[in-house]
Amino acid sequence: MEKSITLWVNGQRFTLEVEPHHLLLDVLRERVGLTGARRGCETGNCGSCTILLDGKAVRSCLQLAVRARDRAIQTIEGLSEGEKLHPLQRAFMEKGALECGYCTSGMILLAKGLLDENPTPTEEEVRRVLASNLCRCTGYQKMIQAILAVASDTQAQRTR
Repeated sequence: MEKSITLWVNGQRFTLEVEPHHLLLDVLRERVGLTGARRGCETGNCGSCTILLDGKAVRSCLQLAVRARDRAIQTIEGLSEGEKLHPLQRAFMEKGALECGYCTSGMILLAKGLLDENPTPTEEEVRRVLASNLCRCTGYQKMIQAILAVASDTQAQRTR
């Protein structure tokens, strides 16, 4: 039996009828039309489906859509402001921290969740967080450099 839910995705309200067993990943991709969160392993191990739910990085392939009712959801599509890329998106491009791009949206949102919680992480903290997502292309070093560069820029702006 379908349930009516309201999702707040990237600041927009979506009222949808969903089955109680529908995954948030499927609802975002198929009903809302946002395909940045990717289907990977379907077991929560790879992190390609990572989104921010109330500011915390979660695997949308493990999250029921009904459990996200009336909560703030942020996807990669909501990170930039029009044509202006978020600093993490820009840093990933500038540092060459993306290869095939399959894991990129999940990695960037994972990094955003980290930086929102801890604006000045150590390299070890970044490594530990990134280890929860799987990338088969980059070896993570360029991603780590990109995240630390954004943290450094943010810290420099705060001290001005």
